[in-house]
Amino acid sequence: MWTRSGGRLSFTLSRTSKPHTRSISTNTAKSDTGTLHHLQIGKHTKVIYQGFTGRVATNNARESLEWGTNIVGGVKPGEDGEHLGLPVCPSVRAAVDRLKPDATAIFVPMTGAARAIEEAIEAEIPLIVAVAEHIPVHDILRINEMLRTTKKSRFVGANSPGIIAPLGNCRIGFQPLPIYRPGHVGVIAKSGTLSYEAVGSLTRAGLGQSICIGAGGDVVAGTTLVDGFKALRNDPDTHAIVLVGEVGGSAEEDVAHLIQRYKKMDPNPKPIVALVAGRTAPRGRIMGHAGAFMAPAEGTAQRKYQALQSSGAVMVDHPEQFGPVLKALLHARRSMPQSSAAPTQTSSPFASPQKRGFHSGTRPTFATRRLNQSQTRQLHLTGSTAVDILRPHISDVEFSTKRGKQSNSVEVGISINRVQGRPQTIYRPSALGPNGNRGVAYNLSNGITPRLHSRIVEECQKYNSQEKIQIPDFEQFTPYLRDIYNSLAAFHKAHEAISITAYLSLTSSGIPVLSSPQIHLDDSAFKSAGRQTDLFALRDKAAEDQSSVAAEDSGIVYVTLHPDDPDATIGTLVNGAGLAMNTVDVLSLPPYNGKCANFLDTGGKATSETVKRSFELVLADKRVKVIFVNIFGGLTDCGMIADGVMLAFKEVDMRGVKVVVRLRGTNEEVGQRKIAESGLELEAFDGFEEAAERVVELAGRNGEGEVRAEQ
Repeated sequence: MWTRSGGRLSFTLSRTSKPHTRSISTNTAKSDTGTLHHLQIGKHTKVIYQGFTGRVATNNARESLEWGTNIVGGVKPGEDGEHLGLPVCPSVRAAVDRLKPDATAIFVPMTGAARAIEEAIEAEIPLIVAVAEHIPVHDILRINEMLRTTKKSRFVGANSPGIIAPLGNCRIGFQPLPIYRPGHVGVIAKSGTLSYEAVGSLTRAGLGQSICIGAGGDVVAGTTLVDGFKALRNDPDTHAIVLVGEVGGSAEEDVAHLIQRYKKMDPNPKPIVALVAGRTAPRGRIMGHAGAFMAPAEGTAQRKYQALQSSGAVMVDHPEQFGPVLKALLHARRSMPQSSAAPTQTSSPFASPQKRGFHSGTRPTFATRRLNQSQTRQLHLTGSTAVDILRPHISDVEFSTKRGKQSNSVEVGISINRVQGRPQTIYRPSALGPNGNRGVAYNLSNGITPRLHSRIVEECQKYNSQEKIQIPDFEQFTPYLRDIYNSLAAFHKAHEAISITAYLSLTSSGIPVLSSPQIHLDDSAFKSAGRQTDLFALRDKAAEDQSSVAAEDSGIVYVTLHPDDPDATIGTLVNGAGLAMNTVDVLSLPPYNGKCANFLDTGGKATSETVKRSFELVLADKRVKVIFVNIFGGLTDCGMIADGVMLAFKEVDMRGVKVVVRLRGTNEEVGQRKIAESGLELEAFDGFEEAAERVVELAGRNGEGEVRAEQ
């Protein structure tokens, strides 16, 4: 609570004397997963570091200690000693015995991160947080299976900023501390940068945060949006919830179902405000985050948006809007009698159609574009290459590179159930289109057992009946399904695939045919662990988008958008995949209705040289008339970004292209001052809406500044 002493206001955490009592009752925790209560961190939480003496961990721990985090020591394999005035233990087990930690922060390089997580699970540390990117997907699948078996630990990550409780001064991760304030808004987000934007907006609106959970942007997360929502929903210290989703998986739709049930059961539910990034993302491309893509049978980000909106969540288009919108919602909630229901979207006094800040009406559906380009963070094998790879693994079937009659085929395969963190089967009659699927999840270690196969066939038969899909001679398929699924599951595990799909049909003589196979392989297994080298040797960079390949060499993610549309004249340069997706979304959708030529994520380790290289990549597209540099500095320093912008103006041929810059976050004043004093021909803004309006305005003008006629 807030108290006044000697003219000064101070904050006291009233629950620090009671470990792990922040929110979830024992019964609730057990009914969910049994470990969600470990997310309720605070002053009581004793934290250790794995990789404690490394440079990054040292700097991070020093900052967290100064902020008030209760760090009690760390681990350096094989060594005893002291670091930062705290004990260093030779193993995780020794640290547990000696220091009795409640949580561990794993600051270990990606090559050793999976083993470090496993050691923490084996030592039964309650909360395990891993921030490393590029941990192989199948390593995380194995880790999730360990967690389900032991039922002792809660895992946050990987590829996540971690978890932070401003209300309890506890940081386990690398969040930028200056933007956080203690309060009662909980945040769960896939994107780190978008979560920082959201928190910055909340803080500017005078709304502090209770706990902020980074689900991470990987294909499989230890703590999903579903888990995070459950934790925040039940937390008495959280009075409102911010949810940030993105393209990929189905967690947002699962949360929408939970919200609907929650609003029916609670007469005065907490306000929930949400955003979904990637609503204009092209199907078939990975948008920066390893998990930011639509896998087979997964819906679009627009479908997620609509599901959350229908559930009663208030939707915003940009994270800068979270603060004002949530402040209004909380004010309205406090003004209501406690026995009455919270306002729905449509009855909310702020749901005016003239208000750009957020939307309550039905939004238009936007067609998802498809690009015939290879994945940039997976290896995508199709055609004869995929046939040649799969043929030795599946016997007694014929293969074809072309699909047969759609009405007579069923898409079968193995993908990943991202919410459960397990592989799952794919069964999708062609007549249902891209979004219908009946999948059965299974454990990676067990594979598809005879009992599970019986369930798969039963589910397929139910699906056919429910959807009124007439699969000719379905009974003739069933003898082949077992061998096909077993073979695909074995291949999926052995070669660390993200997904494998093909269309199953029967010839007139009853011979099964697998046509048009597609294989997506995890590049982290190759790049981080040196595995699957034979398959990754098949990658043909010459056949890929050369701009994407050139960007990859510089640690940048670049995707060409609308490659055949001359009106796509807006170039984007953004830090963070989530913010980059959201920037393209907002510029492309009403009310701006612009057209972006690219998606560009500078990466989390951007330097001034990276920014300069990003300008070169964007300017290589001759369609671009204006570049929008949209930065929210978390790890990225706005002063460094400003240096990069000035370097680009000095060393790169800008060819008269206009530049609009928005800098917020870490050292924003420094960056803004550098831009203001540079004398460069660019325009700088604090707010996103003003910047976006100017970008679209400049994109609609010709080189002489005249407004282009619109048809």
